[in-house]
Amino acid sequence: MKILGIDTTTKFLCLGIYDNGKIYAYNLELGKKHSTLLIPTLKRAIDTLGWQLTDIDFLACGLGPGSFTGIRVGLATIKGLSFALKKPIIGISTLDILAKNAGQVTQFILPIIDAKRGLIYCSIYKIKNGSLKRLAPYLLLAVNEFLKKIPKNSLILGDAVGLYKEKLLENLKGASILDSDYWYPKAHQLITLALERLKEKRLSNSFNIKPIYLY
Repeated sequence: MKILGIDTTTKFLCLGIYDNGKIYAYNLELGKKHSTLLIPTLKRAIDTLGWQLTDIDFLACGLGPGSFTGIRVGLATIKGLSFALKKPIIGISTLDILAKNAGQVTQFILPIIDAKRGLIYCSIYKIKNGSLKRLAPYLLLAVNEFLKKIPKNSLILGDAVGLYKEKLLENLKGASILDSDYWYPKAHQLITLALERLKEKRLSNSFNIKPIYLY
């Protein structure tokens, strides 16, 4: 089985590939150049593995929330491939992918993504029976609203930490903050979640897959 997955919702291109038990992960900082570098990067990765596009069994894509342009670039690419190749899509929220960076912790996991205008995208997760479970909807909140929703014993990660770290530390007793190495989605987490969704048969196609904007 072969899976090709991408997330372009942040300044990083996450390119994950699953090939019969092996995971290949590429995390490239592209800034705002996803639209020009995504296709050439995909081609290089596929050529390196000696694949043909028709070898791919499933496509996976980060759906957001995040950069509006980044979401559209990634999803349009995956939808185009899905339509041309007649392959199903595994859609995954970027917040889910980010939350996986926390690993197997006992704390509540709170990924927070900068949504501009003094707002953040966020949700709340917990590890239950070894699996990541989401406990709240995907949310768009002002920082002060977010502070009111944070449970005790929380682990916080994401690029919004860089903007609001002092405020978080001032207001959240007992909360922990992961460092910047964990603030962005990782390609291997995208593939890990794609495999889980595949077991649950949570599949979409080029016609019914939808982005998660929240605005």
